[in-house]
Amino acid sequence: MNHPALPCLRVAVLGAGSWGTALAAAASRRHPTVLWARDAAQAADMAASHENARYLPGISLPQSLNFSSDLDATLRSLQDEGARRLIVLGVPVAGLAATCGELARRLPALGLQDTPIVWTCKGFEADTARLPHEIVREALPDAIGGALSGPSFAREVAQGLPVALTVASTHNALREATTAALHGAALRVYASSDLVGVEVGGALKNVIAVACGIGDGLALGTNARAALITRGLAEMTRFGVALGARGETFAGLTGLGDLVLTATGELSRNRRVGLEIGAGRKLADILASGITAEGVRCARAARDRARAINVELPITEAVCAVLFDGVAPMTAVSALLARDPRDESVHGSGPLDESLGGHL
Repeated sequence: MNHPALPCLRVAVLGAGSWGTALAAAASRRHPTVLWARDAAQAADMAASHENARYLPGISLPQSLNFSSDLDATLRSLQDEGARRLIVLGVPVAGLAATCGELARRLPALGLQDTPIVWTCKGFEADTARLPHEIVREALPDAIGGALSGPSFAREVAQGLPVALTVASTHNALREATTAALHGAALRVYASSDLVGVEVGGALKNVIAVACGIGDGLALGTNARAALITRGLAEMTRFGVALGARGETFAGLTGLGDLVLTATGELSRNRRVGLEIGAGRKLADILASGITAEGVRCARAARDRARAINVELPITEAVCAVLFDGVAPMTAVSALLARDPRDESVHGSGPLDESLGGHL
């Protein structure tokens, strides 16, 4: 039986960091795609070499991928009558509000205000403790939006290695456009309507990964790492449910899957920061060396937001004490171990339990 061909899909990826570049490469193998870089020199270099030497050195990008440092021209590339459209925001949480502000000014003038927008950043905004969807909603209140998340290192995605991601939105159009843009070959995209749960998992897993790195840096062993991952999963579930998420989301790709990857993977920057701290280095020195990690950026915001709604996050509190309050790593670990014993099932702290009674 013959089925009618779907309209062409045009994709604009805003942000030429490692993750934006990897997704643009994946999309360009199927659809006309433009990758926008704020830095004109970087865009020119990528166009000439088809390599993002700054963020993904040594990886060849598809010849079909186009590059630009002109935001208006990038958005105009979506103006194809009858074509479907998708904007991918590959910017960090710290740059999300500014980028959405730019889109709010430009999209209506270009007739693109109904273009689905998916963002990839993970974390809480440092100053406001907002999740990404809350940032987008303020700048673009009518946006057809959602988050793309899951256990993934950008370098492996750019290399074409297998990966499974989740697109979370209450809008079918956003879920369908994102799936159409990226799903295929070694990249699988699953859909969810639990936007809050997906975003909380993506934020808290980075903080727990810092804790796991600290434990590994202190040579506490794999038993301790397993305990941190498991109790960290309970911690992020408890927090997410309090914010309106569904508990079962945290047993999926954007909860358990992303947590295991980030807490154990050799490419994890969050785990690397923890390893360095556990080995005795100061946070300022680690950051000055060029290592950046969202877990450091959002830990304090996550802690403060949890305190505001009376949700206990013992591991996050311990990480903040080490990162920002000068507490020695082993002292923070000892404080966690000194907490009163709990019944894992009775106190509702299992990863799928939605009662909020359990604490580490």
